[in-house]
Amino acid sequence: MQKKGKDKKYRGRWPYEEGFTLIEIMIVVIIIGLLAALVAPRLLGRVEEARKTTALTQIRQIEQALQMYKVDNGLYPTTEQGLHALIEPPSIEPIPRNYHPQGYMERIPKDPWGNDYTYLSPGNVDMYGRQRPYEIVSPGPNGQLDEPGSPGYDDIASFETSDGQEEQAPIGLTPRRR
Repeated sequence: MQKKGKDKKYRGRWPYEEGFTLIEIMIVVIIIGLLAALVAPRLLGRVEEARKTTALTQIRQIEQALQMYKVDNGLYPTTEQGLHALIEPPSIEPIPRNYHPQGYMERIPKDPWGNDYTYLSPGNVDMYGRQRPYEIVSPGPNGQLDEPGSPGYDDIASFETSDGQEEQAPIGLTPRRR
């Protein structure tokens, strides 16, 4: 006579002894660890890329507000007036003639790393010898404004394209030779 619950189809296990062994669980944990080690670096690199894209998007929004300011008033805010001139009418010269009653932006955002954007008007001379009307720059991940081309340069600027290169001159203009 067979013992109750003991059957050939269970091969030595009781029906209520179902589950995973310690070795099976350890193998699954090792496989998950290996997958995480392969995937995590790729995902972490995307976070910094997303922050840079966000900074460029915010700069483009500020540029649109600056364009509306110029259309209404005939000029861009000066460096002294700063980006705050897009929120409230400036109190220092030149006073805008047709300032929009509701301003041009609700607030000036901070860059994705928590830094303020730097505004300069007029901007610097570009590589083609043209004076930029303004520049908006995020100091980037290191939080410091760096000289373009210097080691560790990670600033995001209004005159750069999404791939970090300086915008190209219009057709027909060539760079100045030094």
